[in-house]
Amino acid sequence: MSLLVEPASMAATVALLAGPDATASTLYGMYDLLGSAGRDWEFLTHGRMGEPLLKPLIVSRDGHGFRALNGAWIEPHAAMAECPAPAVVCIPDLFVAPGASLEGYAEEIAWLRACQARGAMLAAACTGALLLAEAGLLENQDATTHWAYCDALARRFPRVRVHAHRSLVISGEGERLIMAGGGTSWVDLALFLVARLVGVDEAMRLARINLIDWHQEGQQPYAALTCNRQSEDACIVNCQVWVARHYDTPSPVAGMVRLSGLSERSFKRRFKAATGMTPMEYVHTLRLEEAKQILESGDDPIDEVAEQVGYADPSFFRRLFSRRVGLTPSRYRRRFRTMRLRLQ
Repeated sequence: MSLLVEPASMAATVALLAGPDATASTLYGMYDLLGSAGRDWEFLTHGRMGEPLLKPLIVSRDGHGFRALNGAWIEPHAAMAECPAPAVVCIPDLFVAPGASLEGYAEEIAWLRACQARGAMLAAACTGALLLAEAGLLENQDATTHWAYCDALARRFPRVRVHAHRSLVISGEGERLIMAGGGTSWVDLALFLVARLVGVDEAMRLARINLIDWHQEGQQPYAALTCNRQSEDACIVNCQVWVARHYDTPSPVAGMVRLSGLSERSFKRRFKAATGMTPMEYVHTLRLEEAKQILESGDDPIDEVAEQVGYADPSFFRRLFSRRVGLTPSRYRRRFRTMRLRLQ
């Protein structure tokens, strides 16, 4: 809901940084949720507007409005230089490719560093963490971002400790670096900021108002396990195509070695160089992603699912699935089959 009220003068300022690649949904979603702290619960329960306890402001490099990549119009409240000293600076997600350079963000980076030096917390939703890394603020720190960007972040910034499975990471000196994972985990980030700046009770009220469920299982169960890294090695590409159709065979790695015409040692070395994974890790990845699809769409017993994707030992399948996905096969089915049925 959008209830426009002049924020209280004592409310902490939360600056939402609208960079050139910002997405409107996360930016304005965080703006609405943070702005409702202290205001909406009173309105819903007593019919009168409460006093806002936070002051979210959308800021950009020059303060001028611009059109986001999806066509939505973004209208900042102020330029970065005009923003009152923020308690928190939030970076919503950026619509950029994994591994993309953010060299065009020099002004934003300088401002983020200055805000941190003045004691502000820095928070990032989804791919917003890439800008923190580009600014050098995640060196030797724990971090997370959208699951599809975690590998690229770790490769580009090897001194950042990337936690792909976690939906929320609190890091840095004084715990002043907060990052959320992909998708709607920005809601977790906003609730955490409300809890920290205002109080847990107010964060709980906002969760009740907006029917918010915390992403307590992290983002690992949502991740597509298939490797997106594109190989330029034609021999390895040919093997990837073959194993995508034959991952359920008893010895898929041996099959790829025969297809490649290389010695086993040379094949494994080239495969790892091309994909970033060992051949067996790649096979496990394909098998587990197929298992997720079977669990979501059918009622076959877990032992049969294991056999369908190539595992003769169901107990090994269960252990591997739990370790890689973060849920047991049974729990994954209960969670995501219900979701799929509702969507259908």
